[in-house]
Amino acid sequence: MVPDRLDLRALNRAFLDRQMLLRRSPVTPYEAVEHLIGLQAQSPNPPYVGLWTRLQDFTADALSRLITERRLVRVALMRSTIHLVTDRDCLALRPLVQPVLERQLKGSAHGRNLAGLDIAEVVAAGRALVEAEPRTTTELGALLQERWPDRFPRSLAFAIRNHIPLVQVPPRGLWGKSGQPSCTSAEQWLGRPVDTASSLESMVLRYLGAFGPATVADVQAWSGLTRLREIVERLASRVRRFRDDRGKELFDLPDAPRPGSAVEAPARFLPEFDNALLSHADRRRIITDEHRRRLATSNGMVPGVILVDGFLRGTWKVRRTSARATLIVQPYERIAKSDRASVSEEGSRLLTFLAPSMEHDVEFARQA
Repeated sequence: MVPDRLDLRALNRAFLDRQMLLRRSPVTPYEAVEHLIGLQAQSPNPPYVGLWTRLQDFTADALSRLITERRLVRVALMRSTIHLVTDRDCLALRPLVQPVLERQLKGSAHGRNLAGLDIAEVVAAGRALVEAEPRTTTELGALLQERWPDRFPRSLAFAIRNHIPLVQVPPRGLWGKSGQPSCTSAEQWLGRPVDTASSLESMVLRYLGAFGPATVADVQAWSGLTRLREIVERLASRVRRFRDDRGKELFDLPDAPRPGSAVEAPARFLPEFDNALLSHADRRRIITDEHRRRLATSNGMVPGVILVDGFLRGTWKVRRTSARATLIVQPYERIAKSDRASVSEEGSRLLTFLAPSMEHDVEFARQA
């Protein structure tokens, strides 16, 4: 049987629906984070904007409360990057992506600095230190260097970060708070062990539910894992196959939403490092190859972006003075007058969320 084809626009609409970007969802922040399999969270604020743009009646306090209640945690997971995930996903996903973190350590300068050490001994010492009390990377490295004085402290701390699921404890991640992250183990913070019974098959199915339809290469780009073709093929009876506009094989959940290319997509603002931009090998479903290259910067930052008609059309940032917050939209291409009005309206709502006590402006910079 020849698989059905999905053109680029139909693929975009299916993806946006899974990402809660066609319409704001009434689900709770906890349910949203679980469905999305976490939000990338190198810095504290992007997950707040990411949920604001996806949920009805979202408040920053609701998300902060989940972090202080230990129901959401910040931990290194997919692609060895910090994600804000549910307590359950922290314990279930970390064993599955552990090979990614160990591979990253081995291939880094930190790994070379640790050559010849008994890593298991270092990890045991590090676990004892962070479980005695939460430590910053600097504190942990300095304490470990007392035992291994000929090694770089940051490399010693990095070994702990990549072998133990280190949770960044509050106030890190709370709305309006700042400071260096202090970490303890997920087991200590959550009071239960990691889930060694979790399966890659389950993780792939959940990925398809939040990011599909997708290729095997897409699943690997999102997770950082390799050689997942066999895992996906084991799911043959539980997935449906499609082809994209280039003939590549896509996998999807049989009953997942695929609303079609005619559905309208509203203007949306995505925060820095949003997983909607980072979780596929072929990202044309939301960003052209040309715009993707333009997003790349020397320091590796992925800025906040605007979606118009479902696709990335530019970037945004907020400039603040003592009394005024101005949202500056940097278009990558011409935006029609009607779409500019929609972007301005959505931008005003974003400013009300980000700076409720300040005066607001939305400005369009000259097309880059």
